[in-house]
Amino acid sequence: MISPQAIVEPGAQIGQNVEIFPFAYIQAGAEIGDNCIIYPQATILAGTKMGKNNRIFQNAVIGAMPQSFHFKEGTPVHVTIGDNNIIRENCVIAGGYENKEGTCIGNDNCLMDHAHLCHDVHIKNRCVLGINTILSSRVKVDSNTILSNSVVCQVGVRIGRYSLIQSGCRMQKDVPPYIVLGGNPASYKGVNATILKQTGTDERTLRHIGNAYRLVYMGNFSIEDAILQIKDQVPPGEEINYITSFIEESPNGIVRQM
Repeated sequence: MISPQAIVEPGAQIGQNVEIFPFAYIQAGAEIGDNCIIYPQATILAGTKMGKNNRIFQNAVIGAMPQSFHFKEGTPVHVTIGDNNIIRENCVIAGGYENKEGTCIGNDNCLMDHAHLCHDVHIKNRCVLGINTILSSRVKVDSNTILSNSVVCQVGVRIGRYSLIQSGCRMQKDVPPYIVLGGNPASYKGVNATILKQTGTDERTLRHIGNAYRLVYMGNFSIEDAILQIKDQVPPGEEINYITSFIEESPNGIVRQM
């Protein structure tokens, strides 16, 4: 159902069984997949490609012009959104222009009201962004991550999977996987054991993750030596390998405070 009071420009591609409420605006060049719901006053701009079963709430803006002094007006921007996402009121998602996918959001994510994603942010699957959370350009968030209210990530920060970032944190460096981060300045608060247990991680793996992070945060080692100690002392496995590779590949360094 498309309300006659909605503005859907010719050239917008609308899938099957899409609901578009009064006063929503869909610009030519936007693509909306099947079974999406676009609530009143939502704005979907050119360059946005959206999958199925997404819900876009009031006053959200998707595909906004990047707020970057390096962006040249008129350059095409893109937003790629997967399936089953919830984008709540007043969210702003800027289009990306540094690659053909632009700003990317995967599947089954929830962006709460006033969340702001700058250009070329990448969010994978099953993540939650709390109220007033801001992700600067080129931030990358891996799957199953929770960013609580009023979290701010600086340009290019990477956040590993299954991390929990508590309200009010400010990050300038990367956040390793499986941890809880809290305070301002943000610091390590422990392993995200509650969520990991709920998702089926066994006690043995949890101990290995805890031992790895004791070496990183309590071992009085340089980060390079901590990685060597992990590889020497902690039995390898998917989670441990991901921790070491994430830290080794970090261009910004990781949050080290405790």
